[in-house]
Parts: sequence; C-alpha cells; structure tokens
Amino acid sequence: MTGASRDWAVWTRARGGPDQPLDLLHASLVRRQYAQHMHAEYAIGACTSGLERISYRGAMRHSGPGSVVVIEPEEAHTGAPAVATGFTYRVLYPSVDLLREHDGARRPHFREPVLHDPELAARLCAAHAGLSRPGTERLAAESLLVGTLDLLIRRHAEPAPEAPLPGPVARGVMARLSDQLVDPPSLQHIADELGMSRFQLLRAFRNEVGMPPYAWLAQHRVARARGLLVGGARPASVAAQVGFADQAHLTRWFQRVLGITPGAFARSLRSG
Repeated sequence: MTGASRDWAVWTRARGGPDQPLDLLHASLVRRQYAQHMHAEYAIGACTSGLERISYRGAMRHSGPGSVVVIEPEEAHTGAPAVATGFTYRVLYPSVDLLREHDGARRPHFREPVLHDPELAARLCAAHAGLSRPGTERLAAESLLVGTLDLLIRRHAEPAPEAPLPGPVARGVMARLSDQLVDPPSLQHIADELGMSRFQLLRAFRNEVGMPPYAWLAQHRVARARGLLVGGARPASVAAQVGFADQAHLTRWFQRVLGITPGAFARSLRSG
C-alpha cells in the first residue's frame, strides 16, 4: 500500500466456521471503480473514510463513515468513489448458510442496503481487523464474527421473501454461456435459438438479471477463475480455462469484480 492517492486492496481468507472459509477485503478506491457484478455470498461492509457511490436495485446510493452496506447474494451492483479523494472500506463475504444459522429459517433479507448505524459500523470494522490479523485464536475470531452478524440481523433484517427464479430468457442465455465459456455463441445465435430478436433478448435479459449478457459472462468467468484458484490452479493457467484472451484480460476483470489481482488472491489462500 502506498499513498492516499493510489488504489490498493488486501484480500484475506479467514475461518468463518468449521470447514467454512470467510473472505475479507480491505481496500481503497480513488481512480478505479467496480464493474457491474454479483456475488454468491453476502457482501457486508463499512466505509471508514471518504464516500462511496453504489448502483443497486435500480437506484444510486451513497455510503460514508458510520454506515454499513449490505449487498445480498446474486444481486447486480457496482461501486465507485463519489468524491475526488475516493473512499476506504472493509467488507466481509459470509455465505448464505452462515447467516441462515441465525434462526435456521429463511436467509435474512435487508430491505435497505445502506444502514446508518455507527455502532454497528465500528463493530464490523473491529471484527474485520481481528479476523484479518494473523494468529487470532479460533474462538476469538468466531466470537467477533458471530457477534457482529447477530447485531446486524437483529437490528436490520427480516425474513427473505421467496426468491423469484430467473425468467426463461435469463435461464436459457446463462446456460448457453456457461456451457460455452471459452467460445461463447453470438447474441444472434442465442436469439435465433430462443425465437427472439437480438433487441428482445437483450431487453429481457437486462430486466431479469440486471446487466447485459456480456457483463454477466465476464463476471461469471471471474467466478469460475476464482474457483479454480481456490482449487490450487496457478493464475497463469486459469485465463485460457475460463475464456479470457490472456492473463492480462483475466487480471483486468478480476480486479474490476473482486478488487484484487488473481496472483494476490492466490497468495491470500496460501497465507490463510
């Protein structure tokens, strides 16, 4: 990490429970912004300085010190600096199963994604720092994590409504792109298969998923690459396996979605 005018990110893999990893990100964005993407997990973060601009659920929202941001799984969003000096934040990515442990029922739902709660924000930052610190005892780490999530859920959550399944257009497009990750079909080809025009397909996919097909494909490739890295693959071999033209393209998209390079992510797995 260098001066305050530079972007930086530190990714850490900690223990979220028995056989349950927990990813943590501590980052500062001044010039860069995140591409539209989604996560399989929750993203729960707190801004520690500056101001963040978030596009989520069809609206632009802002988060500064004293607020907590909750992005739910499989929901498209972006993040970017809202002021010239950028913003610094800490975020953790707990699984759906981890949050569902709270009452054993439906996963928690957060109607408001930006929560003004300075006490919770301070607790989250302290938990994040403790979980990221090498040598933190397992009992202490679990207590920090569970105590913070318990406070978040009790204060701000409600049972999630039944999640609607993706519509038929989205399911068809995602299946085709996922099956042909390395050599995806053209928009025209998929549209012909579904009996639609390209305009109809693009509009329907955006409405059902929140992003166009190519943006979904790029972030899906990053998710696949992340899984390969977790499985022990070397970053240099991953790009071709998920359909990126070269390692530079993989690195660029990995940073735009996860805020860190594939090599740094792989090193965090080894150190964690």
